[in-house]
Formats: sequence, C-alpha cells, structure tokens
Amino acid sequence: MSAEYHETGLSEEARDLHRAIKSLIEELEAIDWYYQRIDVSKDPSLQAVLAHNRDEEMEHAAMILEWLRRRVPHLDSVLKEYLFTTVPLHEIHAAEKASGGKVAAPAADLGIGRMKQ
Repeated sequence: MSAEYHETGLSEEARDLHRAIKSLIEELEAIDWYYQRIDVSKDPSLQAVLAHNRDEEMEHAAMILEWLRRRVPHLDSVLKEYLFTTVPLHEIHAAEKASGGKVAAPAADLGIGRMKQ
C-alpha cells in the first residue's frame, strides 16, 4: 500500500484516481522545475533542450488531466465551466454564486468566423 493513501481498503478505482492525481502533481512539479532551470541557465542550447523537455511534461500533464476529466463527472463539469473562456475567472464564480447555480461562460472566440471571410 502507498504510504500516501489516507485510508485502507480503497477500491481499484480510488487507487487509480490517486495514481493519476499524484502523476499530475509530479508532471506539474517537473514543469515548474524546467521553467526555473531555463530561467537561470545562461546557455541558449541548454535552454532549448530544457524547454523541449518542459513542453513534453505539459503534454503528459494534459493527458492525465483528460484521463481524470473522463472519469470524474464533477471535474468534467468544472473544467467545462472555467476552461477556454474569455470571462474573467472571478466573474464566473461570482455569477454562479449570485444565481445559486452554474452560469454558462461564453466560449473564447477562436477566430473561425474571421477565417471564413
């Protein structure tokens, strides 16, 4: 059993969620570390290698987040509410609180209409 489990007798689903969440945390930490290393490095070629590695970690984090989104309905709902919007984040939350429920935030303008012209 993982020393990080807070309970015993967890289902396989709960253990998989734990594994995914811990992996997401590790990927985000790696991204942070690469950003720091790039910032202090004086060698442009090393910075390029580190930036490449950082970007790979971002892909890994996105894949794990998507895996979690597909398995946790409330997370799916929250991500749909906050991601890819142009509304200031604090306004989404304030509007939700004021209305007592969810407020659909308008999607970001992807410029598709302009591309048709």
